[in-house]
Amino acid sequence: MTCLAGLLAVCALAPARAAAPAAAAPSATGSCPATLQYVFPRLQDEKPQSLCQYSGKVLLVVNTASYCGFTPQYKGLEALYAKYKDRGLVVLGFPSNDFAQETGDNKQIADFCENTYGVKFPMFSKTSVRGKDANPLYKELAHITGRAPLWNFHKYMVARNGAVVANYSSLTTPDDRDLVRELEKQLAAPAP
Repeated sequence: MTCLAGLLAVCALAPARAAAPAAAAPSATGSCPATLQYVFPRLQDEKPQSLCQYSGKVLLVVNTASYCGFTPQYKGLEALYAKYKDRGLVVLGFPSNDFAQETGDNKQIADFCENTYGVKFPMFSKTSVRGKDANPLYKELAHITGRAPLWNFHKYMVARNGAVVANYSSLTTPDDRDLVRELEKQLAAPAP
């Protein structure tokens, strides 16, 4: 499917922002919420990284791709991360070829992200984000929100306590007023 066809499908099927249904706070082992109890290889060197290291942070979890009309959102995601990281925001990027627009290997993706968009936020190895092959984090995010990514650059916002508080379609840019308002609300909340 081309990016234009994907964009049309996203426009036809998804609102710009879809709120997560109300959900109970996830159970936690120790101080790490259940939504973060996963380990994924880091994009740059494939060393295992526990998402528990982001406990107490506000997360924006995004499935990415290098060859899509939404790829310039990397610039906005990096700007958002740079602006709010000292207040507790972490953007987590998960490259995916689920929509046939991320054909490179991990090294090629890492080089592209760094050299083209100066990406400094954490990125993980290429993975699947929808369907039966979706990684366990994305299966959980889809289950909680009732929405799997319809295209690249779908965004899930996770509060400091690990609760998934919102999700945004690919059409929602990182500087979208509603997204930023919700982000600032979550950043203002005290750490658990």
